[in-house]
Amino acid sequence: MNLLLCGEWDDAERDTWAEALRMALSPRDRLLLRRGEVDDALIDAVITANPPPGSLAGLSGLRLIQSLWAGVDRLLLDETVPHELPIARMVDPAMNAAMAETVLWAVLSLHRGFFDCADRQRAGVWQPVLQVLACEVPVLVLGFGQMGRSAASGLARQGYPVSAWSRQPSAHVVPGVRRRHGEAGLKDAIAKACIVVNLLPLTAATRGILGQPLFDRLPEGASIVNLARGAHLLEADLLRALDSGRVHRAVLDVFHTEPLPAGHPFWDHPRITVLPHVAAQTDLRSAAAVALANIDALAQGAPLANLVSRELGY
Repeated sequence: MNLLLCGEWDDAERDTWAEALRMALSPRDRLLLRRGEVDDALIDAVITANPPPGSLAGLSGLRLIQSLWAGVDRLLLDETVPHELPIARMVDPAMNAAMAETVLWAVLSLHRGFFDCADRQRAGVWQPVLQVLACEVPVLVLGFGQMGRSAASGLARQGYPVSAWSRQPSAHVVPGVRRRHGEAGLKDAIAKACIVVNLLPLTAATRGILGQPLFDRLPEGASIVNLARGAHLLEADLLRALDSGRVHRAVLDVFHTEPLPAGHPFWDHPRITVLPHVAAQTDLRSAAAVALANIDALAQGAPLANLVSRELGY
């Protein structure tokens, strides 16, 4: 089969992906780095990461789009991608583990006041922080997909009271994690949360979910961790909530514009920690294996894994 590697990246990044894929590629398959190497109609599948809008138009023989990213919101917004064409998102155990590590670091640092200690170090102030037990710090994880379940499970094992919310009821059971869903479940869980961790997919229903209505329902002094998508967060609402004391701290890994522009108020805010979109970076080796397993399933007529529902948006 002819496989087209396509994404919004520079030549060096493309070539790194190409090397990782070719190491695991079946002899049956040919990896193409650009359109024009074969007739467009002969391209069977695309392996892609954040492709520019319209870049997949005209591939009449295409049978699968395999994303190298967990998020597929840009693909779903591209009207040139046929609605009947299967899209598979990346579900990578290595990425899930990395995200769970970042979530645990952020929650531990907020719970134990380690960000406050870092502030006091910069000011030359020796002032211990109050030590609170993990069982006294309720955490709400927004999103109960693969990453959400991994993160929630890790937090529960550390003794945190963990709730996990999804828009729809979930059949998954994670020991120590209370499942919540729907608007009523969200309102109730928010009212008890000391720390909110966002791992939701970006859809029309979740865009802007981290905004004033949610902040106003939090206990005063709660903290926000956004590791999903920048568009989940209403930036002006967060700044107001921080300045009023409604929100104590925010840990942010994703932003509306990336890289975060110079002069953006998040850079210098004393209670915002900025990460450069590194919470769970893709491991090329494991992601290549996941992608090519789906390509093999396509070739054999077997069921494809991790297919996206256009109705749900993930």
